[in-house]
Amino acid sequence: MKHTKIFYSLIFLLLTSFSVYAQQEQIQLVGAGSLQGGVKNGVRFNRLISNVHLKQKETDLYCDSAHLYRETNTVEVFSNVRVTQGTLVITSNTAVYDGNKRNATFRGNVNLRDEKMTLTTPSLFYDMVAKTSRYTEGGTILEESNTLTSQFGYYNTITKLLAFKGNVHLISPDADITSDTLQYNTQSKLVFFVAPTQIKNEDGLLTAKGGTYNTVTKESIFRGSRVETPDYLVDADYSVYDRAAQYLYASGKVKLTSKDPDNKTVITGQILQSWKNIGKTKVYGSPVMRSLVSEDTLYVSGDTLIAINHDKVAKQKDPKLKDFIYAYYDVRIYKSDLQGKCDSLTYSVNDSIMYLNRNPIVWSEKSQLVADSMEIFIRRKTLDRMNLYSNAFIISEDTLQNFNQVKGRNMEAFFKEGKLAKVNVNGNGESIYFALEGDTAVTGMNRSISSDLVLRFKDSKLNTVSLLTNAEASFIPPHELKEPDKRLKGFSWRIEEQPTKEMVLAKRTPKQATPKPEKASAIKTEPTRKKSLFKKNQKPNLQ
Repeated sequence: MKHTKIFYSLIFLLLTSFSVYAQQEQIQLVGAGSLQGGVKNGVRFNRLISNVHLKQKETDLYCDSAHLYRETNTVEVFSNVRVTQGTLVITSNTAVYDGNKRNATFRGNVNLRDEKMTLTTPSLFYDMVAKTSRYTEGGTILEESNTLTSQFGYYNTITKLLAFKGNVHLISPDADITSDTLQYNTQSKLVFFVAPTQIKNEDGLLTAKGGTYNTVTKESIFRGSRVETPDYLVDADYSVYDRAAQYLYASGKVKLTSKDPDNKTVITGQILQSWKNIGKTKVYGSPVMRSLVSEDTLYVSGDTLIAINHDKVAKQKDPKLKDFIYAYYDVRIYKSDLQGKCDSLTYSVNDSIMYLNRNPIVWSEKSQLVADSMEIFIRRKTLDRMNLYSNAFIISEDTLQNFNQVKGRNMEAFFKEGKLAKVNVNGNGESIYFALEGDTAVTGMNRSISSDLVLRFKDSKLNTVSLLTNAEASFIPPHELKEPDKRLKGFSWRIEEQPTKEMVLAKRTPKQATPKPEKASAIKTEPTRKKSLFKKNQKPNLQ
């Protein structure tokens, strides 16, 4: 008789639960091994034991035991907890489910699986209506070949958007990423960085204030970035990097720094393009090269600078490989003992040799050197020698503002401690040399013609002229000097064009059009702006 009463009581409770569920969407008891009544803190509940199965709408809950509170429409579940909702599966040691709000708090060995993504964490809050979850005690996400860990996390199973904060660390086959805050979309495979970030891969190290990274195409967009490789550093306000194509585009305040201790070179500009596979870097927008020469700095600017750099591995295979910097269109040069202009320049970084082409002109101390093309050699960190090819012309101003001149087919100019010391003229040599009495009076002018000449200087002033072959020489006293006699054909004193440091560093309008990024497909520059998922300095509430 007693067992009969218990049986009818169970039937009544089950029928009542079905009726209430139909009216108020109560948590439905699908099945359990046994059911017992109980009271906890004055509230009645049903104790469900063994093979418990509960359901509300599309949410199914399984466990070993549960406390079902029908008055509050909540349930506490224990041991081997499993909740399913569509493709989503959550397992844990314990959980509390609120049937009115349709959310749950899971604790102990929590594991969330959604299609190709798995989350493990000590505790988790999940909203069945919004289909969102969050954790605050640290979590690990496995998604195909990507692994992510963080202190706080948020996941939307509809949009497939994950947001993370606090010691965020993402490891993929091609990159190791650390950040304080980032978002990741498992559908688009895009990572959005909204805080200082560091990315390591076999190419080097990238740090940035924020940006976007595509884990499939290996393309990225960053702001406030620094790219570091074994050979150089690139700093920029904005950068686009395509790892598959080995292509980097940077803009804003761009700075390229060589890490070679023997060739301390820095290039700055507004736009940079770099192709790593061919070792080529192009800089636009008022670009300037700075090369430390001893305690002095060599400055070179132009409309465009191109750096050709071979990596250390390539140089080990072929020691003859050299690094070059090309500058073209309105090139300006400044060093304390050397200034110059030309339309195109090539600088051999390893040899410290500059090749000047297209209307080059150079000033050293009070000497002006002109030719169709030139080579400038820097040795032991100072100006050593210059070769002048075709239509070479050197002018030196003396203390009385007279112009000593020498011209010829080709010339070799030698420097000592950065000062002009000797000039060899090879072919069609002509010279004008003013003889002075001290520094106060002109005693006459020497005019010479010789196939080859040798001129020697003292303290950058012309001292002697040696005529070597087919020589003709004349001395003209002061009273017989006429103005046309004081100039060799082709004479042009262009001191007003001599570049200053300020002129070399000045902004300029480039002749070439400003380039745009070659590739940045399927990348957004910023994540969708939404209300912050985490309050500042405060953990999200699991409840």
